[in-house]
Amino acid sequence: MTEHAVVIVGAGPTGLMLAGELALAGIDAAIVERRPDQELAGSRAGGLSSRTLEVLDQRGIVDRFLAEGQKAQVTGFAAIRLDISDFPTRHNYGLALRQKHIERILAEWVGELAVPIYRNRELSSFAQDKSGVTIELSDGTSLRAYYLVGCDGGRSLVRKAAGIEFPGWHATTSNILAEAQMTEEPPLGVHRTAQGIHAFGREKYEILDGKVVFASDGPLNIMVTEPNTEAATEPTLRDLSEALMAACGKDYGIHSPTWISRFTDVSRQAATYRSGRVLLAGDAAHVHSPVGGQGLNTGVQDAVNLGWKLAQVVKAISPEALLDTYHAERHPVAARVLRTTMAQVALQRTDDRTEALREIMSELFGMDTLRKRIAAEMSGLGIHYDLGGGHPLVGRRIPDLHLIVASGRVRMFELLHDAQPIFLNLGVPGRFDIEAWSDRVQLLDARYDGPWDLPELSSVTAPTAVLVRPDGYVAWVSEGTQDGLRDAMTIWFGTPA
Repeated sequence: MTEHAVVIVGAGPTGLMLAGELALAGIDAAIVERRPDQELAGSRAGGLSSRTLEVLDQRGIVDRFLAEGQKAQVTGFAAIRLDISDFPTRHNYGLALRQKHIERILAEWVGELAVPIYRNRELSSFAQDKSGVTIELSDGTSLRAYYLVGCDGGRSLVRKAAGIEFPGWHATTSNILAEAQMTEEPPLGVHRTAQGIHAFGREKYEILDGKVVFASDGPLNIMVTEPNTEAATEPTLRDLSEALMAACGKDYGIHSPTWISRFTDVSRQAATYRSGRVLLAGDAAHVHSPVGGQGLNTGVQDAVNLGWKLAQVVKAISPEALLDTYHAERHPVAARVLRTTMAQVALQRTDDRTEALREIMSELFGMDTLRKRIAAEMSGLGIHYDLGGGHPLVGRRIPDLHLIVASGRVRMFELLHDAQPIFLNLGVPGRFDIEAWSDRVQLLDARYDGPWDLPELSSVTAPTAVLVRPDGYVAWVSEGTQDGLRDAMTIWFGTPA
């Protein structure tokens, strides 16, 4: 039996990100993946949100993604675009980049961190006890770990075997996706008809002046609404042809599909993200319509929230109760994502009454305050964990401040590359005593001139000191006193050494 500290099921974006987070913390993590390699058939997520780009920046790997993707103002609500170019962040845009490339880049990073991946194997069963989890794989081998994390998608075997309920709402819409050849050139772009929404595009494209310009040749990517929301089998070429005939009056001579799949707006969320030594993240914990592009991004941010907490529990720095904060913080975030995607699906209907509603919503989102509020939520920049305390910064992402330190200038996100907590003292050096946690929290004396700007808030007066978690969220703020500091240090980073 091979032993690891943590076993992750699923090498998608969430599982890879979690593996990287654990490796940075010095935890022996391994991934079990059913695919023989990182190749990904079909169309999945199409880009990274502003906050996810910040998270990748915090780990020092965002340039790898920027080098292959295309920046665009892609944040929106249903068909209503929301400009975030005036948001105070280095990444005030979305990045158009297909999931197969996102996974490949993350897998390369995880490979550099020497995380083992058990490929071409699936989870068969597992059993947890007081000291760990025994995991049986499809090839007859066994693994043993302190914790098991299911990052194995919406049909998660981990979630089902753990007996975690997955309540939610049934599908009201269904779409067929495909890559295929056509004998007749279809009208490229997105089209709205009384039968629903359909779209044609190509694998290769450029974004010029905010508009997508597709390549002039190559296989076509197709999306078309289908009338059946309860199909139990995989879609066929005939299903796709019939759906195109219903939507467009012809199927453009479609033939030679590379792949065909479907997605619906089924919306479900795990009742709990933790059952003993078993945890869930990404689509294993929440599924919803892809409208708005929040699925992959929510999963990656699940991983970043969970990784450092799980590492501290494995190292016995923190009690297991710290893992309960993972559910407490991330469950409400995904619950909100489910609500916003359901609302967007409703706004995408093509009847006259919905068209009228969408026009009114577009006018409302043209108001600056409402635009910033919704755009901050859709981009992930407005996430606010309820950590208690009255200061507006507590529970929010720390901005990427340009700090002045003894050695010169440094960006805040550069200080988070190793995924370690930081106590940032912006006042008189030596004023705060965190010596008892010096083995796990870095103390940095720095200076920053001016207010702190956050997209969803007006400017906030610079505090005297802040405690920053490894995931980049503020856990405690000082406005001149040490009130609550010891409690915050203990809650998040364990009892004093």
